[in-house]
Amino acid sequence: MIRFFRLTSKIDMASPRIIMKLTVTAARKEPGDVLVIDLKHTRKPLLPPFEPGSHVDVHLPDGKVRQYSLCGDPTDLSRYTIAVKREDVGRGGSAWIHEAVAAGCTLPVSAPRNHFPLAQREGPTLLLAGGIGITPILAMARALERQGMTYELHYFTRSRALAPLLSVIERELDSSTVWLHFDDEPETRQDLESLLTTPSSDAQLYYCGPPGFMAAVDRATAHWPEGSVHFEAFQPPEQDGAPPEPFTITLRDGTVVPVAADTTALAALRRAGVLLMASCENGVCGTCECGILEGQPLHRDAVLSKEARTHRFIPCISRATGVLRLDL
Repeated sequence: MIRFFRLTSKIDMASPRIIMKLTVTAARKEPGDVLVIDLKHTRKPLLPPFEPGSHVDVHLPDGKVRQYSLCGDPTDLSRYTIAVKREDVGRGGSAWIHEAVAAGCTLPVSAPRNHFPLAQREGPTLLLAGGIGITPILAMARALERQGMTYELHYFTRSRALAPLLSVIERELDSSTVWLHFDDEPETRQDLESLLTTPSSDAQLYYCGPPGFMAAVDRATAHWPEGSVHFEAFQPPEQDGAPPEPFTITLRDGTVVPVAADTTALAALRRAGVLLMASCENGVCGTCECGILEGQPLHRDAVLSKEARTHRFIPCISRATGVLRLDL
């Protein structure tokens, strides 16, 4: 069964997303406490298409929604494949999936969305993955290899025994394009600063991984040309610890929306009748993204590029100084 959901109000903010009831056809454990799940539609032979870098929303029984990258082959639409790392100190979604999901289960899953697209360019592509960050990167490597494009994949993990999807990489990708870096194997270690010191003029970099890895790559690529570095994060960056301050949002029609120090912009907008669609409410999925017309935002998300931060805003987690006028 496929259902369509649409939020409506005096301001219509976003397109609806298809929610499908998909059947788990396989669930297998991978190193690093990762569960790899294959999903198929019970009645339709093909699922909606997706591009490398796409993710889906998985709707849990308690109403939570979690985002997982599609790590399968984009040319095989008979199934979706996601990989879920168990995080016992997280928000509870991954633990439930590990404990409750098995072959034969049904999961409500959204149509794919892509905030991490792979650009179609002729220059070399550098792919960096840390741990479970291999999920979107693997789909990209498959696509580049199929297209005959020049790329390098560098996969960083603490240990070979803790590297999820390593067997898939070794089986499906050209070994001459893949570099494996394990903390406990000194001969394989790679310094990020050295690797990223001198980018070629037309190189494109894509990276994904845990917060420490993301921060290290961000520092090492600070000198790369604008528009050449792309990333996807599973968690927002750590904040500076400063207590949040109240601010004010104004809408296109002049409506004034105060945002208290202990309230998110998203919650304040919803109370004002702006029913923004949202999913993660943690600054990583981009569902609630909107435009900025004026003001000084304080970005706290893990979605927007440096260029996008000049005119876009993620209200579930970001804040502002003074008055922020939004394109809503």
